[in-house]
Amino acid sequence: MELLDKLTILSDAAKYDVACTSSGVDRQAAKGQLGATTKAGICHAFSADGRCVALLKVLLSNVCSFDCAYCVNRRSNEIPRATFTPRELAELTIGFYRRNYIEGLFLSSGVLRTPDYTVERMCEAIRILREEYGFRGYIHAKAIPGASEELLIRLGVLVDRMSLNIEFPSEQSLKLLAPEKAGEAAIKPMAFIRDGIKENYQDKQLSTMRRTRFVPAGQSTQMIIGASPESDYHILKLSANLYQKLELRRVFFSAYIPINRNPLLPTTSEVPLLREHRLYQADWLMRFYEFDVDEIIDEEHPFLDPLIDPKCNWAINHIDQFPAEVNKAPYEMLLRIPGVGVKGAKRIMVARKERRLRFDDLKRLNITLKRAKYFITCNGVFSEGVLFDPLNIYQELISEAKKRRFKGVMEGQLSLLDMPATPITQLPVPALPATAIPAFAGVAS
Repeated sequence: MELLDKLTILSDAAKYDVACTSSGVDRQAAKGQLGATTKAGICHAFSADGRCVALLKVLLSNVCSFDCAYCVNRRSNEIPRATFTPRELAELTIGFYRRNYIEGLFLSSGVLRTPDYTVERMCEAIRILREEYGFRGYIHAKAIPGASEELLIRLGVLVDRMSLNIEFPSEQSLKLLAPEKAGEAAIKPMAFIRDGIKENYQDKQLSTMRRTRFVPAGQSTQMIIGASPESDYHILKLSANLYQKLELRRVFFSAYIPINRNPLLPTTSEVPLLREHRLYQADWLMRFYEFDVDEIIDEEHPFLDPLIDPKCNWAINHIDQFPAEVNKAPYEMLLRIPGVGVKGAKRIMVARKERRLRFDDLKRLNITLKRAKYFITCNGVFSEGVLFDPLNIYQELISEAKKRRFKGVMEGQLSLLDMPATPITQLPVPALPATAIPAFAGVAS
């Protein structure tokens, strides 16, 4: 098979792996070597200084020994198959880099023969890039659950970020839809990688001469949303524990897309991308705004409101804490105001030392007043036309969302926005199974 044909098949097969994330590292350029994660690129990942880095996103192979119900690459599917040799992949990556198409590599793979065999070939491809070509650009590799610790170590010192997919939010769903996989096969190596990162960091602290870096940008995981019955509350609880116990950098949510026919899978994907979007917003609140899961959502209301973002929903449900006076509110309260981000809160803290702020000042500080105006006062006065009533605010926010059409979210996901505004207490909640969904071993949900 021609190399271009392999690239066509394996780059298309890689589109279901989520790769858009901060690279989290600043591997510098070096004389006589290629690449650097601090240089500007065009998409997919971000360098340590915040600029985009273009990645070649590809599978080593779409041949897989597993037959997972949801996966396009399952062994029973009749699809074109291809596999790169390690040298083919390394030379292809360097060729793209030299043409200025990419700045780094995002590498995943089907399970070719065995997890160890697959990871060994991934290691060899990346070794050629690092050692023979001197490539110092960003590399994110998806390790295969079940691979040996020795191979994880070898891979960890070659890449910047590593991830292992837990696939589903519960052991029960994983056993049902991927019976050949086990949650422990992903959770156990995550703990091993966490410990390796800590040990490597401590060794570097003791010896400034140490140059070996083990997964310097940390690890992440990905789970499919909408193919199994877990609630948003269950998903966010699991995510919070993955951050706390396994110290992951990111948990990615991948909206289920119907690919295979199977009685165990949904036949349609009604609004899963909007649900995915809401989960990312809630995840952002946990990671950067110091929200607990139980503040955002609870067992009595286990699904995020699809009509407004989680921060606005929290503010409406805690209307007794508002309005916040922007000239007096502490930094922690400013972070809780819808439309005020981390940078915006810091700008307010600095600006109000110079003068008492008015709404025109907030506009100049790039505060999103379309949402914030309902929850703040300037010098004790609301913005013109604001009615401080939770139901009215809820309906106004829905109306505003229709106008904005949730920029960045695809048009086909927005059918819920055509619904008439409904009082908060009457919003429908999807049904859950009667039995509780068990958590992954070692990670309480």
